[in-house]
Amino acid sequence: MLLEIRHVTQYHYERPVRESLMELWMQPQKTARQRLVSFELDIEPAAQLFSYADSFGNAVYHFDVPQPHDKLTIIARSAVETEAPPERPAHLDMGEWDRLRSEFVRGECFDFLRPHGFVETTDALRAFVANHDLDALKRKDPLTAVRVLSETIYGAFEYQPGVTDADSPIDLALGVGRGVCQDFAHIMLAICRDWGVPARYVSGYLFTDRDQGDRSDPDATHAWVEVFLPSLRWVGFDPTNNMMAGERHVAVAVGRDYADVTPSRGVYKGDSESQLAVGVSVRRARAAVAEPEFMRMARPNFAGGRRRPDAALREDLHQQQQQQQQ
Repeated sequence: MLLEIRHVTQYHYERPVRESLMELWMQPQKTARQRLVSFELDIEPAAQLFSYADSFGNAVYHFDVPQPHDKLTIIARSAVETEAPPERPAHLDMGEWDRLRSEFVRGECFDFLRPHGFVETTDALRAFVANHDLDALKRKDPLTAVRVLSETIYGAFEYQPGVTDADSPIDLALGVGRGVCQDFAHIMLAICRDWGVPARYVSGYLFTDRDQGDRSDPDATHAWVEVFLPSLRWVGFDPTNNMMAGERHVAVAVGRDYADVTPSRGVYKGDSESQLAVGVSVRRARAAVAEPEFMRMARPNFAGGRRRPDAALREDLHQQQQQQQQ
């Protein structure tokens, strides 16, 4: 499936700020089933773009707008060709639990086995697990257990943007029974990791199909979960829409939780409040063009000659609500 994606981000400041420093996680991945056909970024005011690969292999772009401005617009355009993943077996043998406990898996997936940030085991999560008898799923094979877990989360929560924020803990969605894809992904990650199944957060886009029952917001970004099963490697599950990740999913970045891969974040210099507006469109493309190459550059060393943000730079969490996205 050939898809075109347009992702517009605008920051509006109540009065001009003197400078902005930004980082972006917006370039779709290049994988065996996902070919990046084209990617471009337009920045207004104009800025020179630099790039590097983060510790998880994601493409990150960063730039500095050193002159006064009262609005910052970022437009990311992508063309991506996706393929459906190979057909998965109905189940795995019970020996997969032993393979998950191997030193190799625990070392290879260390970052995705521990609580981190939004992904933690809380009293509210323990109550959710107990109420739905989810620990009984460990008597099944890991693939079946994770599949049923995803279905359970889908059935237990109502999809409703605006109930939670980008920095909401999982207890908020657990308490009200509503949320968006970011919340559902964090809840699923926490349970999988507690079971000893490595699980990572995936940010990206979904070509929404209402005829197939998709609940996600078609005008926003999306998030889902990938779990590591030694017999299958990384397998994607979308608890928001009760399905496995397929050719309609476009992966951009992977991390331990949302905070690792927020589409845009940065700081600005100036005494001004900001407002964020985000718009996304994902549609079928007509024709492909040449594949680009992402230049992997070293992360800038601010201590060694490059400009370092000083204490006057005010941190603005500029985190897009991947909640009004999903």
